[in-house]
Amino acid sequence: MNRREFITLVGGGAAVWPVVARAQKGAIPVIGFMSSRSSTDSERAVKAFVKGLADDGFTAGKNVEIKYLWANGDYEQLEVFAKAFVSEKVAVIVAVGGVPSAEAAKQATSIVPIVFSVGPDPVKAGLVGSFNRPEANVTGVSLLTNALEAKRLGLIHELVPTAATIAALMNPANPASAQQAQEITDAAPTINQRVEILGASDGVELARAFARIKQIRANAMLVGADPFFDTRRDEIVRFASEQRLPAIYQFREYAVAGGLVSYGIDLTDSYQKVGAYAARILNGTRPQELPVLQPTKFELVLNLKTAKALGLTVPPQLLARAEEVIE
Repeated sequence: MNRREFITLVGGGAAVWPVVARAQKGAIPVIGFMSSRSSTDSERAVKAFVKGLADDGFTAGKNVEIKYLWANGDYEQLEVFAKAFVSEKVAVIVAVGGVPSAEAAKQATSIVPIVFSVGPDPVKAGLVGSFNRPEANVTGVSLLTNALEAKRLGLIHELVPTAATIAALMNPANPASAQQAQEITDAAPTINQRVEILGASDGVELARAFARIKQIRANAMLVGADPFFDTRRDEIVRFASEQRLPAIYQFREYAVAGGLVSYGIDLTDSYQKVGAYAARILNGTRPQELPVLQPTKFELVLNLKTAKALGLTVPPQLLARAEEVIE
């Protein structure tokens, strides 16, 4: 397979979901972990996933094996990953990093249990029949990240109320992008600022989007919730810094990397829940018995050092709402 990274942690035996146990009789349980993201932008998330497993009795390196495959933002790799895991007869497929990963896993098998982590509504995305009764072999966590674009637009408006034009980056290769774009389009009239939506699904298109942002002289930027952008986090934050462009992102990691502000779910909390669900399936629970979980923790993170560099004064009411302030 091209453009993939393997990290294998080997351990001892444990119980698995009966349907898969027959295929793995006498073997240790293997979790196939596939992601649209990269290993470098997922370090904290992976640690949380491993903790979720450990809290329910499965310790990587002792009684479970985990194989990691990273698409690095190249969604075409996901189908290959899923088929490989099915061929290897893994006990559970963990498909994270958005709908493309979960869809690839679901299309590859109706037997191997799948635990996903996706941004949009998984029912509308066709992944499960309902939140309470997922049915079949698929369940997981709905992050709601793609449903927060209007909220992010409102926040960047609060920070830069005089911005004439806001550029919004979306990834058209992600099925959720249409919903994201619609949310932004519907919310734009409420802030009385021009919003231009730009698409980018690879490095070349991202460079073109950057060029367009400079051409239209955008005064602020909204980076849509998408795993591809997460894999290009440092590049995007650097561009915003070089252009002195106030920008808002989906995860805390962007603000830590120097981005102005982020608003979204606590990614580590959600990945820990994914790990816990994978462990429960290994212990014999069927996926259809596990309701799709939704996030309960949202965090607003402000980087005051970046705000100062941009010459911005953060409104006191926004500071008061922030869960974390980086100085």
